[in-house]
Amino acid sequence: MTSLDIDDPAWEPTSGGPQLSFLLERAEAWIRDDVDDDDKAELRALADRAAEDDGARYPGAVLELRDRFSGTLQFGTAGLRGAMAAGPNRMNRAVVVAAAAGLGAYLADAVGVGATPTVVVGHDARYRSADFARDTAAVLTAAGAEVMLLPAALPTPVLAFAVRHLGADAGVMVTASHNPARDNGYKVYLGGRVVTDAGQGAQIVPPYDALIAERIAAVGPAAAVPRAETGWRVLGRDVVDAYLASVRTLADDGPRNLRIVTTSLHGVGGRVLARALADAGFTDVLPVEEQLDPDPRFPTVAFPNPEERGAIDMAIALASEAHADLVIANDPDADRCAVAVYDPTVGTYQGAETARSHGWRMLHGDEVGALLGVEAARRYRRETDGERHGSRGGDARRPTLASSVVSSRVLAKIASAHGFAHATTLTGFKWISRTPELVFGYEEALGYCVDPAHVRDKDGISAAVAVAQLAARTKAEGRTLVDALDDVARAHGLHVTDQLSARFDDLDRIGETMARLRAHPPRTVAGAGVARFQDLSAGVDGLPPTDGVLIVGGDGTRVIVRPSGTEPKVKCYLEVIVPVARDASSYQVGKARVAARAKLDRVKADMRRALGL
Repeated sequence: MTSLDIDDPAWEPTSGGPQLSFLLERAEAWIRDDVDDDDKAELRALADRAAEDDGARYPGAVLELRDRFSGTLQFGTAGLRGAMAAGPNRMNRAVVVAAAAGLGAYLADAVGVGATPTVVVGHDARYRSADFARDTAAVLTAAGAEVMLLPAALPTPVLAFAVRHLGADAGVMVTASHNPARDNGYKVYLGGRVVTDAGQGAQIVPPYDALIAERIAAVGPAAAVPRAETGWRVLGRDVVDAYLASVRTLADDGPRNLRIVTTSLHGVGGRVLARALADAGFTDVLPVEEQLDPDPRFPTVAFPNPEERGAIDMAIALASEAHADLVIANDPDADRCAVAVYDPTVGTYQGAETARSHGWRMLHGDEVGALLGVEAARRYRRETDGERHGSRGGDARRPTLASSVVSSRVLAKIASAHGFAHATTLTGFKWISRTPELVFGYEEALGYCVDPAHVRDKDGISAAVAVAQLAARTKAEGRTLVDALDDVARAHGLHVTDQLSARFDDLDRIGETMARLRAHPPRTVAGAGVARFQDLSAGVDGLPPTDGVLIVGGDGTRVIVRPSGTEPKVKCYLEVIVPVARDASSYQVGKARVAARAKLDRVKADMRRALGL
């Protein structure tokens, strides 16, 4: 498939001329080679509008056409992700066919002559996800692979589980996770005979992404790629049962007197989460009915991402009305888990009376990560009778807790307190899940790996079960998850984190914003002088290079700024640390938390100025 790079700054979309003619020729070539009649018709209509009056009548159509052919949707460590429409710079069947053909060519080389690659393919319930999954199965089958298709629209953790459970060489999950409804995506996992180390069954990292991308670039027109009519195997529900059985291994014999409100945000996790909680003994579970069943429109939320303001308001309102103990929210592909609790210390009677004004709040990902980190370490100790495996063999053989570089530093302290190693990785579970001897891993963006033996990825279903068990136990003790967080603060200091994000419609502004920060870094953060400013693109503390900067204040306040890997955003990850006495009362910890929040607000203001927001 062909694309067009138009980088002449003098070219105006309404000027017509040979550039527009060339663009229209490329559109015609794409239409001839496309594999989907609806995409052909849609692109034809766009091209016709762009051509009217030599581009002058509908300049918006010319701009849209130019963007669709400004390059090719890039295959990288996040696979593919983008808006659905016809053209090489969009998600569509032609792009998916090429991606599947490139993956098939790579797998054939990786497993060797005479061997048959095995691939598991899954999908969520977004628009066109089932089509993209079937195209992938058809292309890979024609290429000689043994393909197993998941039986329905299912959570991403089920696909990640199936790759390891079935010993597959690769897995493909068609999903755009928490992106807006217009988007779709394509995640690739490698395992079996292709990846045999700690990253077996994890998403791809370099050099695998580049090797697969090379094969994709060599694929010719999509219409010429062979696609089988049959030959792949549709798996039965037993693969879901096997996944749920693995989640049940996390269940303890603790109390279950807990009322839980759940929401799947119109995604595919609702029914699976309900079964997982029931299997673990939680029967007082109230789903948000309006958001329970999959709906690719995501009609009740602006963005189907639990991190976004307002996304879980319906769940919190139901929890308040039903006097629930806990809210659990999954994103649409259920690999993330958000947790909300009642915390009267944050209640207010100013403004409108809502569940939030009464004190319901969502826990930050770092708060949940700390709680689950402590739980994982304690569980590991119980199951191994307190042995310190490999204590004389260095960190490579010690049980390890892992977190991303943008996550709170508290997990390292938790690991040390339990005699574990701690690993700091680049952002993303493709890195976290490759940690040797991994016991638990998390990233602040609501991703938690509580069962790395079965799922080498973030898993919002198993994390929900782990959180529910902890909440039930603390309730039986007359305490709450907020009290458990206070315990973490007493043991390791109060680590309070937050995020500042800026969304851009013009992607060029992301690079400009990062360049401005590198050229003019802040001299102070919340009143403290900057003690350390490092460009992460040069590699820091043993981490591979990545686009971002690290800022550490003289008082330990830390800021990491990086472009998002999945959304058109620049993100600032903020952390302040406040000492807390080991015998501090809940009131004293609460006062420290208020002071930390005020300090975070000052850090936010400083970073807004530094970024020119």
